Parts: sequence; C-alpha cells; structure tokens
Amino acid sequence: MRKLLDNVVALFVVMVVVMFIVPLSPFLLDMLFVINITIALIILLMTMYIKETLEFSIFPSLLLVTTLFRLALNISSTRLILTHQGEAGQVIATFGKFVLQGNIVVGVLIFLILVLVQFIVITKGAERVAEVAARFTLDAMPGKQMAIDADLSSGLINEEDARLRRIKIQRESDFYGAMDGATKIVKGDAIMSIIIVLVNFIAGTIIGLVQGGMPFSEVLEIYSIATIGDGLVSQMPALLISTATGMIVTRSVAEGTLNEDVLKQFLSQPRVLIAAGITILAMIIIPGAPFWQPVIMGTFLIVLGLRLLYSDKVAKKQLEAEEVREVYPEEQFDENAYFKDINNIYSLINVEPIEMEFGYSLIPLVDETSGGNLINRIVIFRRQFAQEMGFVVPSVRLRDSAALNANQYSIKLKGEEIAKGELLVDYYLALEPPNATGDIDGIRTIEPAYGIPSKWILPELKDMAEIYGYTVIDPLSVMLTHLSEIIRRHAHELLTRAEIMQIVENAKKSSPELVEEAIPNVISYGTLQKVLYNLLKEGVPIKDMVTVVESLLDTVQSSNDIDVMTENVRTALKRTITRRFCESGQLMVVTLDSEVEKAILSSLTRSEHGVYLALSPDLIQKIVTQLGEHLGKFKELNTVPIILTSNVIRVYFYRLIEQFYPNVYVLAFNEVASNVQIQALGNISM
Repeated sequence: MRKLLDNVVALFVVMVVVMFIVPLSPFLLDMLFVINITIALIILLMTMYIKETLEFSIFPSLLLVTTLFRLALNISSTRLILTHQGEAGQVIATFGKFVLQGNIVVGVLIFLILVLVQFIVITKGAERVAEVAARFTLDAMPGKQMAIDADLSSGLINEEDARLRRIKIQRESDFYGAMDGATKIVKGDAIMSIIIVLVNFIAGTIIGLVQGGMPFSEVLEIYSIATIGDGLVSQMPALLISTATGMIVTRSVAEGTLNEDVLKQFLSQPRVLIAAGITILAMIIIPGAPFWQPVIMGTFLIVLGLRLLYSDKVAKKQLEAEEVREVYPEEQFDENAYFKDINNIYSLINVEPIEMEFGYSLIPLVDETSGGNLINRIVIFRRQFAQEMGFVVPSVRLRDSAALNANQYSIKLKGEEIAKGELLVDYYLALEPPNATGDIDGIRTIEPAYGIPSKWILPELKDMAEIYGYTVIDPLSVMLTHLSEIIRRHAHELLTRAEIMQIVENAKKSSPELVEEAIPNVISYGTLQKVLYNLLKEGVPIKDMVTVVESLLDTVQSSNDIDVMTENVRTALKRTITRRFCESGQLMVVTLDSEVEKAILSSLTRSEHGVYLALSPDLIQKIVTQLGEHLGKFKELNTVPIILTSNVIRVYFYRLIEQFYPNVYVLAFNEVASNVQIQALGNISM
C-alpha cells in the first residue's frame, strides 16, 4: 500500500496516456469526469487559502497533468459520442439537457460565451501576469541577494537563515518561470476545446445522417446535447483551473489567505461603504427602478460602515490611552514592585559588546528618517571586516545620551568608554598635509582615529582645501573611521566563546572531517579561542580556519603552550600575513641588531605562569627611544610600521613594545613569503 501511494502520481500519468488509446465504458467515463471536476475544485480552493505562491509550488506541473487528463477525457468522450450515437454517459447528458433546456441555439451560445470568457479574459490575463512576474522576479534577484548579504553582515540573520532565504529566492524565480510556460498550456487547452466541440457536432451529424439513417431533427437533438454536454463537462474544470492560475500568479503581495485579505482591506475604509450605501439607496428615485433590492443593500452597507467607524474610534481612543500611559508610566508603573522580581534586576546588568552614544546635535547623522546614513555605513564596514579578517563584528548599539555635549560621541566596549570624539555637523574635517601649498581658515582640532592635526572648515572652503593638499572628510566619515579603527584594535576582546562555536560551525561546511576530528576532541574550544585571540590582537586574519586547525593539530602533539601554538599558526599563515602587511611587493621594516636579539633571548625567564622578558631598564629605554626615531620614517612613507625579528623572540619583543607603541606590528622572518622584497628603514642596536 505504501509503495502504491509513493507512485500514485506516476501511475495516474501513465493511466492518462493509456486513455488516449483505450476505449472507456460510459460508467468509467462518468467516474473520471467527477474526479476531474473534484481535482479542479480542490486546486481552486488551494490557491485561495495559501499565503504565498511557494506553498503551492507544484502548481505548474499539476497544471500540465490536469490539462493532459482533460484532453484524454475529451478524446474518450468523443469516441463514445461518435460510435454510440451520442451516448457518452450520464454526466454529459445531464449537463447537455440542463443547459440546452430544449433550445439548441441558447445552449450553443452559452457554451461559446463560457469558452471565450475563459480564453480571452482569464487565460489571457493570467498569461500576461505570469510573464511580467517571471521577468520582474528574475530582475529583482540581484537586489534581493544583496539585501540578504547585508542582513547577514549586520547580524540581523544567521548563515542558516541566509541560506534559506537564498533558496526561497531561487525557488520563486523557478516557479514564475515555470508559470510563464504553464499558462501557454491553459491557452492551448481552451483552443482545443472549441475544436473538439466542432468535431463532435459536425462529425456526429454526418454519422447520424449517413450511417444511422435518422431524421435531421433527431440527429440535431442527440448530437447537440452530447456535444454541448461534453464541452461543458470539460470546460467547467478548465474554467476552475484557469481561475486558479490567475489567482496564484496575482498573490505576490498577499499577507494572508484570500479571505483574510479581502475582509481586511474591504473593511478598512468604512466611509467608502457608507458612500456606496447612500449611492445605492439613491437608485430608488429613478423611475421604474426596483425598490426593495436597493433599500436592503444600501441599508446594509450604511449600517456596516457606521459600525466599523465606531469601532475605529474606540480603537483609536484605546491607542491614545496606551500612549499616555507610556509617556506617564508613573501612573501605573510601580518601580519597587517591578524590581521585587529578581529576574527584572538582571536586566539592569546586561552590557552590549559595542555601543555608540551621541549628543543631540549628532542624531541627524544616525536617524535614517532624517537622512542619516551611519547604520548603512556600519553594515558595509562589518561586511568588509568579515571578508578581510574572517571575524563577524557584533551589532553596534546606537543611542542618544543627555550626558554628552551636543557635538560629542562616545564609543563603549562592554559597557566601558574607550574612545570619545567631537564633530561639527555643518563643517568638513581637513587633514593637514606635511607640506601644504597654502593655509586655510578653520577651527584647529585633532583627527580622532589617527591623531592627525586637522581643521574644521566651512563647506565652501572644501574645494580650496583640496587644492592646497588637504584631505577633506565629511563628519559622518570621521565618526565611522574612528569607530572602525577602535573595532580593529579591540576585535580580539569581542571574540567570545559563542563566536568561537559559530566560527567552528562555519568551518565544518568546508572541511567537516577535519573539524570533527580536531574540535573539541584534540583542541578544546578554550585553546582555539586563546590562539585566535592572539592572532586578532596582532591584526592577523583568521579567515583560513582550515589552515589554523591543521597547524594546531600538528603542534598539539609536541606542545600545549599557547604561544608556541600561535607562532606555528602564524608561520602556516605566512601568505595571509604577507598580503596583510606587504605593499606592491615590498615590505618596509625596522630590524633588530643581533646583539639586541641575543640580549633579549638571554633575558627570557620561565616561571609557573609562563615565559616572560626580564630586560634591564636601560636596554628597554634604548630600544624604545630608537624605535620612536624610526617610526617617523614610516609616517613619512605613509606605511604601517613593522619590526622584523627572529621567530624565537618575536612574541616577547611584541609584548615589550606593545605598551609603548600599540600600533606597531612585529613579524618574524619565517612569516614573510619568499617572493617579497624586504627594505630595512633602520636598525635597533645596543
């Protein structure tokens, strides 16, 4: 039984094909006509109760099967009509007699009107709607894909939601493309119905007169009943299917079922119902017009409209009362009673990973209704950062603050302020070049992200400032640049255990066997978090998780030291590190003298907490002073300051200078690809 149900559609299609050849008995034909009408009715009702087209995605294939079934029934009924002198079952006879009512001309006209309505109005309209929907759906695909990527980058959806939405977009495109072709089948079916009716009537009349020897009036009565009955039995399901086709391709903007949408939208304008009711009532003043029908209909519409209007006023008063309660919550909100529940107290200690607070003058930069574009710019930055570093930055919480000055903004990390800046919304920030060709009036300040001397200038001086060599930035870009640099510097602090698990799940999609072997059986989530923390802290992308995991698997067999693991991973990521810091095939660096490296190596001291550097204060002072002198060369060349050391001391030297120069990167020789040209700008010596 189960196997039969699994193959019922295939068996049905085979049976339909067989019907084109094998004659059927009148009883079996009647049964199949009833089945045909039932299927058509179910399909029509299905299209009314679905909320979106993909809930009935099999419709194009179903349309082909039902049309094939209908044509097979037409052929079978035609065979019976022409071979059994018009006797083709009770269903055909009943439809024919009911419509004709003893008048052949009226029956033929009703049938022709029915066919033309289906062909010209419903089928033609559905065909056009399907064609336009298919084209527009295909054109809208790139925009929808970009919207999904933006939501994914901003954290509004996860990877699974994005995948499902992409699949849905593809299915919609396929569905409307299939519907565009399927409507041609409906159109062809309507044409074929007219041809079959003509064949039945003309051929039946000839057969009745020539072979049957019956009088013309009797032949006309028999074959007209059979022909019109057969046509109606076929056209009723065809009309239902055509209506369903038009229904499903026009459901693109539906919010609920057809019944829900019709009631909601018709009853949403009570004044329209009242006006319509008054107009209908006015019909009774026309001489000869009926009285009771307009009175009943007009009164019903007026009463319904007044009732809905009253309900809307009540709902509006309730909404206003709720707004008042929100504005004056003390009227019903008991703070002490609320915080008696310990669960409500926990809501006070939640902290956001990243927050930005603004003074009231900066709100227009953030508020989208006022033309603010900060949110979109943050979304773009999060996407770029994820592509560059392999780490998804958490959502940034934006809020206004009365504690800040009007032009100030504050950046918080886990509830604590780590940066603050001040903007002049109606000005531009002009970064002063080393050798400006001219001076320009403005308010002196310091660019917040990089500490560059700058000026706030009026918009009309923007072009002149650029001519003099200044780099001119709008206030929104100043704030976004500051935020992005803060996130880059502190990205490692945002790497939570939950994010580690998300990264691991994402890595499983490309290398499931490797990840399942390594994590958490060999490499714990805690170990992986510490290694990735170290990489992000020094600006190394963690996008290539396969290489990271493979390197850790090789290292963990010989050492469980986090520093050793991190250094081995960095070596494995040498191409990534080289690409990250190298410009045009050249790497500008400051090197360490061999004596300095030996001094650092000899001062390494191991304790129960790990290895640390125990250099003399004099040597530390010499190193820091010399490094400060060399950093000016990097600034002149506008490149990232990099120090190149041996692999053994790299991590310890980084920790030494980090507290003095946090923006300096320390690389080891074996972390630089062999095809890069290294240019030393200086050397730190004893």
